[in-house]
Amino acid sequence: MKHARVACHGAIHDAVEENGVLKLADGRLVNFDDVIWLPPINPGTIFALGLNYADHANEISFNAPEEPLVFLKGPNTLIGHNGVTRRPANVEMMHYECELVVVIGKKARNVKREDAYDYVSGYTIANDYAIRDYLENYYRPNLAVKNRDTLTPIGPWFVEKHDIKDPMNLKLYTYVNGELKQEGSTKDMIFDIPFLIEYLSSFMTLNENDLILTGTPKGTVNVVEGDEVVVEIEGIGSLQNTIVGDKEFAR
Repeated sequence: MKHARVACHGAIHDAVEENGVLKLADGRLVNFDDVIWLPPINPGTIFALGLNYADHANEISFNAPEEPLVFLKGPNTLIGHNGVTRRPANVEMMHYECELVVVIGKKARNVKREDAYDYVSGYTIANDYAIRDYLENYYRPNLAVKNRDTLTPIGPWFVEKHDIKDPMNLKLYTYVNGELKQEGSTKDMIFDIPFLIEYLSSFMTLNENDLILTGTPKGTVNVVEGDEVVVEIEGIGSLQNTIVGDKEFAR
């Protein structure tokens, strides 16, 4: 089942997809175009993986890491489906990153990889934009690269884990203005989902609604003001947003 969070009728609602429309928790049916899409999960800690696909590491002239390169993101970065992402003035390279997001379902500590999926509630999609101009070191991305407001569209759907047969064999796509720019598969991750849950829970407690953004394959290219970007993952859905410039904001 596909779950969403949306704003309509003057309130925020949990909803599910039903026959091509949204069914709100109170039973009302609304069209997709009549709502504001919100991030489908109110997140706890947001973990993000760097260089978790060997082809992407090679694309940017780095060797594949020997252990996970993990950094944290703030909830201020998240926006919903059909939202806008701000491209700062005078930057030269801003690129998308289509990523499978793992949603933790319950408290996890010292989890063994063979038990890892017991701690997953489901999956969603993120487009984890990066602004390379601000990058000091690929192994230690600073806050300005990944933590700017509006930099991470997420959703539109949260899909329960039992609806995804094999999360480690899903096709990923990115389209810019309707043109396919990125294509890959989650089977090419360097560190798979069970490994990541075992690794993170070995030194810290994971909690319900923590998110793990699992990295992106090769094919990242520059996007500019006015571009419409769609990231898509097999079985989960399509997430769209638009790049806007500083003039759209009051500051």
